[in-house]
Amino acid sequence: MRPTCFTRLMLHLANLVTIAFFLLPLIAVVIGALQSEKSLQAETRSLLPPEWTLDNFRVILSGGAQKGAIFEQTTYLPDNVKKIYFALFNSAVIAVSVTLLTLIFAALSAYTVARLQLRWVVWLMNVNVFARFVPIIVLMIPLYVTFRQMGLLNSIWGVIIALTGFLLPYGILILAPYFATVPRELDEAARIDGCSRFTAFVRITLPLSTPALASYGAIVFIISWNDLLIPLILNNRAEFMTLPVVIASLVGDVHVFFNLLMAICLLALAPSVILVLVLRKFVVEGLSAGAVKG
Repeated sequence: MRPTCFTRLMLHLANLVTIAFFLLPLIAVVIGALQSEKSLQAETRSLLPPEWTLDNFRVILSGGAQKGAIFEQTTYLPDNVKKIYFALFNSAVIAVSVTLLTLIFAALSAYTVARLQLRWVVWLMNVNVFARFVPIIVLMIPLYVTFRQMGLLNSIWGVIIALTGFLLPYGILILAPYFATVPRELDEAARIDGCSRFTAFVRITLPLSTPALASYGAIVFIISWNDLLIPLILNNRAEFMTLPVVIASLVGDVHVFFNLLMAICLLALAPSVILVLVLRKFVVEGLSAGAVKG
């Protein structure tokens, strides 16, 4: 039965409302990043600013060295703005490292779960699913105490280890059902040809699971790139801060640097958007396959 014209109209309307729900905040951020603080606070009834400027990006990319016309009279800029390149580097190192580590360990663990089907592994998976319901904020104090004793506070590796530990179980839950759909006969044929179990996994299972690996890798990268809680608690030095921590520091007790905040948000959004655009084909295939396989 074909949908009626009214049904199609309502579906298109719902689609437009959903798109607007996601795009309108982004449009507001773009407009705010391209105007001055004075213009943002003065023109409260106008959708578009009377003048456009790139001074916000100039201040950020120069580390506060070039203030531009709209910041000439400003006597104070947050110190974290001057450390923006440290934050970019730290966020990139953390996101890439966590993505690679979780992909490697999650793929190996998920393959073990899918192929060996040991009872204790299945029981451990069920416990893992239950543990996901525990709010991450509950674990912050034990994590802080443990990392302090291990000397991992104020270090990039502390954040990488913590994020890898928190995100790894999700990878096992996502990849194990996908690996289970790969025919065992392919592994057996490879082993007959002389491959070990690990070689068959690398040469047969992994290439066939590219969509699932790409979708999971994109999700992990975005989460670790945008994570605020763990870097905020584990690191309190400016040289170890990440972009989300710098953005949060622009909200002060007395003043909020709205324009700088929006400009940094756009810069922080760029890598995630580029990654999704590059991997969109694999991400869609992986998510679609995950919906029907398992």
